[in-house]
Amino acid sequence: MKPRSTVPTDPDSAADGAAAPAGGSGSGDGTDGSGGRTGRSRAIGSRRSRTAKSGPAKSGPARNGPARNGPAKDRSAGTGPQAGGITWRQRLRRDRTLVLMTLPAIALLLIFNYVPLLGNIVAFQDYDVYDLGITGSPFVGFDNFTRIFEDYRFWEVLINTLVIFVTQLVLFFPVPIAIALLLNTIMSARVRAWVQAVVYLPHFFSWVLVVTVFQQMFGGAGLVAQWLRDHGHEGFDLMTNPGFFKFLVSAQAVWKDAGWGVIVFLAALAAVNTDLYEAAAVDGAGRWRRMWHVTLPALRPVIALLLVLRVGSALNLDFEQILLQRDQVGAGASEILDTYIWWTGIKTGDFGYAAAAGIFKGLFSVAMVLGANKVAHMLGEQGVYSKK
Repeated sequence: MKPRSTVPTDPDSAADGAAAPAGGSGSGDGTDGSGGRTGRSRAIGSRRSRTAKSGPAKSGPARNGPARNGPAKDRSAGTGPQAGGITWRQRLRRDRTLVLMTLPAIALLLIFNYVPLLGNIVAFQDYDVYDLGITGSPFVGFDNFTRIFEDYRFWEVLINTLVIFVTQLVLFFPVPIAIALLLNTIMSARVRAWVQAVVYLPHFFSWVLVVTVFQQMFGGAGLVAQWLRDHGHEGFDLMTNPGFFKFLVSAQAVWKDAGWGVIVFLAALAAVNTDLYEAAAVDGAGRWRRMWHVTLPALRPVIALLLVLRVGSALNLDFEQILLQRDQVGAGASEILDTYIWWTGIKTGDFGYAAAAGIFKGLFSVAMVLGANKVAHMLGEQGVYSKK
């Protein structure tokens, strides 16, 4: 049997499909004696012919690659039901129990906070509460506001209200911060809790009880005056001193409400990272340096927020506190905007004038909040709302 040639076949010649002439010598031309192709040449030729018939390969991305019309879309980012989100109807059906629980609170808010706003229409009427009512009282436009701006007594009361507010802001606002800092330095948790309870207890007292306690202590027949007389000194009566009245009401506010502010500042101090104190101590900072560089900067956001809210309530001094002591010191020293509206508006039946003064008070408070919040933004604090 004649051995098969081992000479490799040229792929190009095989792709052309050219066969050797019949009766070839078989000397290494890749064919057998009958002119047929060998197995290897036949396989290569068939592959080349299929490639030639199919034409050149199409250019473009592979099927398993990116999408043909652009980048692949993230279907999980959708909001429809098919993409994993839920509609508001489905959310309402899911949270129907919580919605039913909040309905009573929403109803109370609407009834006692928003429905009464409709009564501000009497500020633009010559309101007669007994005969005509809201629907029958004639409209007078801005006459009630004109009366307010032309009333010199109204401006005196407004200035007196702001003076009392500034006095309370200077004397009362730093006290809760100082008490909170002192309580934060107490290591014993039992002593800290006892002091906090004692300071917080007067918050539950009514203004009638607070004024009575101060009367028994600093009045003309109080304990302090009697002790001075027993020791040969002349007594005094702080409760009837008009010049001391703004300091008196500030002292009463400190004794009654300082404990409430202490809770807020202690909560802010609890959020301070203790590692900052340890790092400051390692750097050689003493107790005062740690308080100045660690504690007070941590309290700045809370102080700014409470200060803005306090400024917004500049005209909302405690009506009951002032009214209880109004007759003792006289209207000239104790009259604030709320008591003036009550005496000249509600007590005399001039409800249109009282409503106009109330609207002016609300607009003034909003302006104070916006101004104080702007100052907080200038100082780098957030305030009531963040700066966009």
